[in-house]
Amino acid sequence: MVFRNVAIIAHVDHGKTTLVDGLLRQCKAFQEHEQMVDRVMDSMDLERERGITITSKNTAVIYKGDKINIVDTPGHADFGGEVERVLSMVDAALLLVDASEGPLPQTRFVLEKAMKEGLVIMVCINKIDRPDARLKEVINEIYDLFIDLDATEDQLEFPVLYASAKLGYASTEPVPSEDLRPLLDAMVEHIPPSAPAEEGQTPQLLVTNLDSDQYIGRLALGRLVGGDLKRNTQAVWFHEDGEKRVKLQMLYTWSGLRRKEAEVAHSGDIVAVAGIDGITVGDTISVGENAAALPRILVDEPTIGITITVNNSPLSGQDGTYLTARQIQNRLNKELLHNVSLKLGEAGSKESFKLFGRGELQLAILLEQMRREGFEMSVSRPEVVFKEVDGEILEPYESITLDVPDEYIGAMTQHLAQRKGQMNDLVSDGTGRTRMIYRIPSRGLIGFRGQMLTDTRGLGIMNSLFDGWDKKVENLPRRARGGMVADRAGRTTTYSLAKLQPRGELFVGAGEDVYEGMIVGESARINDLNVNVVRGKQLTNFRESGTDEKVVLTPPRQITLENALEFIDEDEWLEITPSFLRLRKQILASNQRSIVRTPKAEA
Repeated sequence: MVFRNVAIIAHVDHGKTTLVDGLLRQCKAFQEHEQMVDRVMDSMDLERERGITITSKNTAVIYKGDKINIVDTPGHADFGGEVERVLSMVDAALLLVDASEGPLPQTRFVLEKAMKEGLVIMVCINKIDRPDARLKEVINEIYDLFIDLDATEDQLEFPVLYASAKLGYASTEPVPSEDLRPLLDAMVEHIPPSAPAEEGQTPQLLVTNLDSDQYIGRLALGRLVGGDLKRNTQAVWFHEDGEKRVKLQMLYTWSGLRRKEAEVAHSGDIVAVAGIDGITVGDTISVGENAAALPRILVDEPTIGITITVNNSPLSGQDGTYLTARQIQNRLNKELLHNVSLKLGEAGSKESFKLFGRGELQLAILLEQMRREGFEMSVSRPEVVFKEVDGEILEPYESITLDVPDEYIGAMTQHLAQRKGQMNDLVSDGTGRTRMIYRIPSRGLIGFRGQMLTDTRGLGIMNSLFDGWDKKVENLPRRARGGMVADRAGRTTTYSLAKLQPRGELFVGAGEDVYEGMIVGESARINDLNVNVVRGKQLTNFRESGTDEKVVLTPPRQITLENALEFIDEDEWLEITPSFLRLRKQILASNQRSIVRTPKAEA
């Protein structure tokens, strides 16, 4: 059998996972009695809730006698490490581009990585059924992107297909067709087949992903090259600290979404190996006298970090199951086994850890996963990673693309100028929206997304991409308003909250437990405000002639994990428990901290 391996790469929301659904249906990968849900590859709860792909996953279809292994990749810039580590599994990449939006920042990132790997590139213009599709302009933008990335003449001769993954058709011309067979035909024509096993060659498997099974333990996934592997064979496991002889107890290959046992795994196929405890991403499994390791996977360095510490608030331990520093550290180390873009460091205390990643969303997703698993912890404000080169301090920069209605251009320009952003391009699409491209320090983006959505009334779209290192800038603005901080413990009352409503925006409603040092709202002024939110109306034995006036509270602001990370300042923590998100001061006692927040900008 001929094996063809392809990764589907694109910007977020350009239709990768929906296209995989269509290919599985087209090749009848499901039996008649099976019900197929939309976005079947998005198996995590968080992926389904947010509508994004977080981890790379693979599937396989049989078409015209060939086995096509398909790898579905994330489209968000924060999960770029997932894309980088799986490109070594494939020989080609299908670049998916929205027929209306065209190439966006992550399109450039994934295409650049695929071209560096020397992959064959195929282009598919998706969503051609959109009423605002602009096919000619998008194709020209794709050619410009290839040229900008120094593509060779061979790479510029990429095949172009047109598709609507949602409606289930693809074509070589920008017109609807019956099904997705033209796309599959193009894959068979353009994706080079994997090299078959040859006598005397050494089988090698570079581990690019990990999975687990409750019965057989950890599974190491990767593409087999060089030769075939047999079950129960003695092999050499190459890891960071050396090598070890192991036995390959189980071998698996894929058919559709199902993993099936195999006695022999053939060269060129994507396989999984079971029975090796401690194996991790980047390790190599090889067999024979000439067993050798493949180069380890290298990904871009993380640019942002947070401090995670044990939750020591007065309400700690009432909600979570896993509370200790050892349990938190074990969970973070487990995540690092398969997530190569994360790094863990020390934070100067046995109860604190520094976690570094690609962006706020990546870190927030991990924190949300831990929260759902029963962990309690406190988290600091995100901080960027600095590095020193030739005596000069550098910080990470990002290229952001804003798509906003025309009437909000002024507000966005003002905010980004304050955050030291530099405009590189501004293009109006003629339909009332404008695309703005800025280069801005990563520090300047912390807290900007929420402000952008507020200022554009939820109509703005922002995408960002790491754009290298540059000189550290000074005088970046910090949060403009202080917090309303509870000055004593208790349970909030309607009477006290009603008196505080004119002083700012509340985060808590009536009847909620609070403690001294907990942030219960955002003040209308720059400084913090210590408030009493547990005060009740004094009752006496005197009868009043009138009646109490009816008190109506404004609903409190609902805080999400990402919003909370953006809001907190340097002297504050985000307290995370399975049921609650609370903001608090690092120093709880009101007589030990100042309410004055310096008006000067952050250095």
